[in-house]
Amino acid sequence: MSNLNEICHTVRRDIVSTLVTAGCGHPGGSLSAVEIVTTLYFDKMHIDPANPRDPNRDRFVLSKGHATLMMYSVLAERGYFPVEELKTFRKNWSRLPGHPDMNKVPGIDMTTGSLGQGLAVANGMALAGRTQGKDYYCYALLGDGELQEGMVWEAAMAAAHYKLDHVIAFVDRNGLQIDGTTEQVMGLEPLADKWRSFGWHVQEIDGHDVEAISRAVDEAKSVKGKPSVIIAKTVKGKGVSFMENRVEFHGKALNKEQAAAAMAEMEG
Repeated sequence: MSNLNEICHTVRRDIVSTLVTAGCGHPGGSLSAVEIVTTLYFDKMHIDPANPRDPNRDRFVLSKGHATLMMYSVLAERGYFPVEELKTFRKNWSRLPGHPDMNKVPGIDMTTGSLGQGLAVANGMALAGRTQGKDYYCYALLGDGELQEGMVWEAAMAAAHYKLDHVIAFVDRNGLQIDGTTEQVMGLEPLADKWRSFGWHVQEIDGHDVEAISRAVDEAKSVKGKPSVIIAKTVKGKGVSFMENRVEFHGKALNKEQAAAAMAEMEG
């Protein structure tokens, strides 16, 4: 697992350097989800960067589609495209837009951006796999503020109804959204009880502990007849001290002084 932690550190450096180069992006929720997605792509998912459309691959849906600073950094480090290409993020001619596009970016299984839709897509992928007799898993990463969307709970109800045990959802529970804390904007607690009441297997973990993430995925895979959700407690802006738990860094670029400080901290 030490190697996974090293990869997470590299991904964080990629996020910050890409943000500085582009001058825009959503760093807070990208930094909070690094361990979750890195563990999936480097340890748990059945994937092949040389064959990104393998029909038997596991699927991943970035429902919180604004977190592409993280998504592209993980994909680049995993070998889906050159790391150097991160410098083109959000350029007019780039294939790395601000929200993921499955028709442009290798490794992106679903185009996302409008919040609340990703879990329903993962359900559809899982139903298709069942119909086709395939055994792949469908992962979805949701932001906690995104759970205020009604469609999420319709999808949660459907996944339980159809016993989609190949759907594994992660909630990036960093407690902040663009307008403030989730509990101030629209309270989510008791969150774990809500998911249980919808018929899901629920785990709550430290979302920055790669070993805990790996164990949680293994447990989710062992559950039959119901979908699983892993509520991952995280820190928005994790890894850059002055960005941690600061709501203003939801979608804010860094000025020159902040960029220099962040890069120095990353290198240190």
